[in-house]
Amino acid sequence: MPRFGRVLSAMITPFDDAGALDLGEVGRLARYLQDNGNDGLVVAGTTGEAPVLTDDERLSLIAAVIEAVTIPVIAGTGTNDTAHSVHLTREATALGAAGILALCPYYNRPSQAGIEAHIRAMADCTPLPQLVYDIPIRTGRKILKTTLLRLFREVPNIVALKDAAGNPGETASLINEAPAHLEVYSGDDAMTLPLLAVGAVGVVGVATHWTGTDHQQMFDLWDKGDNDAVRLVNGRMLESFAFETVDDAPNPIPTKAMMRHLGFGVGEARLPMGVAPDFVVERAPQVWANLQRWRDAFPDRPTA
Repeated sequence: MPRFGRVLSAMITPFDDAGALDLGEVGRLARYLQDNGNDGLVVAGTTGEAPVLTDDERLSLIAAVIEAVTIPVIAGTGTNDTAHSVHLTREATALGAAGILALCPYYNRPSQAGIEAHIRAMADCTPLPQLVYDIPIRTGRKILKTTLLRLFREVPNIVALKDAAGNPGETASLINEAPAHLEVYSGDDAMTLPLLAVGAVGVVGVATHWTGTDHQQMFDLWDKGDNDAVRLVNGRMLESFAFETVDDAPNPIPTKAMMRHLGFGVGEARLPMGVAPDFVVERAPQVWANLQRWRDAFPDRPTA
């Protein structure tokens, strides 16, 4: 079993009707995710709307999730300010997080040297294992393979990569050259199966809010070498992957709509994301119903 488990959700952050952080619903949602296929949770990441949380909100959120569950909680403490990221990392460490999510600095567009120094600074201030997050579509910078390899080889507590760069070929090359302790997680639900094929160990997902058990089934079948069944389980989730983000309703807007449909008072996303469009609200129950039909048709080992 990988260090943090196979299936983790990048957890949304519940707000009440007035837009305030709802710590009661935070705990309820976290427990639901633990009970429905998640081996760990990543809190205060992009899906958790970290850029619009105050420091007090972010740390209260992390503390509430740690208190609510027994699975590993990975704290998103990366910002585009290194000193600020170090401060948040120290605070999350004191709260009892199991690991740290270190995001490539966004907006600033630093050099590779600057990216590397930023991530090293976050690792140096904590004994916790660190999961480096590479998502160039949001940060504006790709963390190059040479930079990642130096970090994995030279910094003992940098142990994993959340890969949302969309290039399985490059990921295969990275895994081939990296130390054996490196664990790669898919950071893009639609790329999980291709990344499994080149050596990834799990997913930090978004649709995993409602497909955690499906992902666990897919990983079990992968471990058994039942590739036809793996393809069909992945196929059952494709509609969910397509739903979770679109240009007119970026992540986490659809996920919040889905979890509201499932009975959770998570509220709307804060601006600049904002309220879910009608087409997303209307689509959520359809996506859920279709997934349920697939599950009913193939409850154990799916067959063609």
